[in-house]
Amino acid sequence: MREILRQRGLRLIFIANLISMLGSGMNSAAVVWYILQVTHSEMALGTVIILQTIPALLMLPFTGVIIDREDRRHVVMFLDASRGVIILAVAFLALAGKVRLWELYLMNTLVAAGFWMFWPSVTALIQELTPESQYVASSNFLMAGVQGGWLIAGAIVGFVYNHLHLGGVLLLDFSTYVISISCYLFVRKGRIVVERPVDTPVPHNSHPVARYLHELREGFGYLKHRPAVTLVGISMALFMGAMLTQGIVTAPLDDRILHGGAVGYGWLNGAWGVGAFISTMYTPWVIGRLRTRASIRLGMFVLGGCMFLAPHSRVLALAAFLFFLMGSARGLGGTSLNTNLMELVPPHFMGRTQNTFYFMGTLLQLGLAYAVAFSAHRIGLSTAYGIIAVTYLSACASTLLRADQISFAKAEVAAETSRIQETAS
Repeated sequence: MREILRQRGLRLIFIANLISMLGSGMNSAAVVWYILQVTHSEMALGTVIILQTIPALLMLPFTGVIIDREDRRHVVMFLDASRGVIILAVAFLALAGKVRLWELYLMNTLVAAGFWMFWPSVTALIQELTPESQYVASSNFLMAGVQGGWLIAGAIVGFVYNHLHLGGVLLLDFSTYVISISCYLFVRKGRIVVERPVDTPVPHNSHPVARYLHELREGFGYLKHRPAVTLVGISMALFMGAMLTQGIVTAPLDDRILHGGAVGYGWLNGAWGVGAFISTMYTPWVIGRLRTRASIRLGMFVLGGCMFLAPHSRVLALAAFLFFLMGSARGLGGTSLNTNLMELVPPHFMGRTQNTFYFMGTLLQLGLAYAVAFSAHRIGLSTAYGIIAVTYLSACASTLLRADQISFAKAEVAAETSRIQETAS
């Protein structure tokens, strides 16, 4: 970890993610709580999640080419600036007492569009900046910033919401985007793009549309004969679909069963954040002992088991403990998945590969959001939690793969990374 801290670029990315996720965590929790209190309907929360998937379904098949072609630092800064402006506009409406539900829906939809391009961009950027031998440390470092932000957000959001209300929370979120952009500005200088191997040229003399389609087909072709990478991606898609859908049922658990109010909801988010942040302290050790794929299975299994138990907790302290365990498993599983992709995917394919799996996760999330919201509203919270639990356990099962396929994929990415470095030098 100290080797990672010595690199200025990675330090700044850690700070940027810590601050940015602090604002995003408070924004997400505040909007969900506000909509639930106004509508008293889990279907309304499901609508938020469903609307968030629409831009992703339209964008993800195509934005991977942009991530692999452009300077990823510039892409991240542009996405942060765009989302910050949108949130600032809605914050002014909320402060004036004029915000409407459709405006919150639209804000979440547009911000989600930026998120679906932001995350693969920043992951690919970190892969660029990290020596191959330190992928576990850098993935864990990225997760530490993200989970640290969620930890602080979860710990204070209930109290902040009670004092500043929705408009104040959104204004705080905007300020975190300003700080994040400032950090990325100094990660490095100039425009830097990933070098491609000499044996995979781009037809530079062709029409720009033809070049774009060539690179798009190239990304899909890369996955065609790589089952090791594909099954890791399936696990990531299941994990993301379940995790993002989970927001539909967290607030109802507090509102209908625990009766803890905004502060109780904050405790659940805080417990999740504490668990996720603490996981960054032991995750490298676990991955070193179990390897990445076994660590993924462990994280997904704990998430699934705790999701089955959560709706049966009748005391806030017990529910918070289960959310602590889930947050810890989320940190372990998420870091292991990111690390495994870095190990298996060459840098010049990282954007397109991630976007393919994120598209799968978004498509899954679309169906899960409706099923979970309908179940929570019409059948019961236990059924809704059970659907999410089964999805996590499916992510656990999808990591079963023969070791020789994994070794082949790792050897391939090591060779391609070496060729890229030789070309760059």
